[in-house]
Amino acid sequence: MLAPSNTVGVGLFDDFSDTPFWGRRDFSNAMMKTDVKEKDGTYIMDIDLPGYAREDIKAELSDGYLTIAAKRRPLDPSEEGDDYIFRERYNGTCQRSFYVGEAVEQDDIKAAYQDGVLRLVFPKIPMKKIEQKKKYIAIE
Repeated sequence: MLAPSNTVGVGLFDDFSDTPFWGRRDFSNAMMKTDVKEKDGTYIMDIDLPGYAREDIKAELSDGYLTIAAKRRPLDPSEEGDDYIFRERYNGTCQRSFYVGEAVEQDDIKAAYQDGVLRLVFPKIPMKKIEQKKKYIAIE
């Protein structure tokens, strides 16, 4: 939003930052925002990954944990020497893990990436219930 013309010291980009000289760095938007829903005996996960190339997204299942990692490539190398006023677009790697249970197998998980959203679908497999048995210790 442009400031009124009679305002002194307010510039075009001032409303984008809380501190002078854009000192605040907030990459929370780079976090993989995720929705999980249950439908017809399956879990459906939709993970926002806008700006990532399909080949730069990896999904791994290990010991019951489903880990999604994505690497965003740097911007155009020709922009490297440019003087930015401020920069919010995140470059680098982000990762997030979800416990899905040890009964879920790699072949159970179907993945598709479209329009910046990674969708993972896998069956809802009941986890084994751990029986707690009380054992009393004799005190002498």
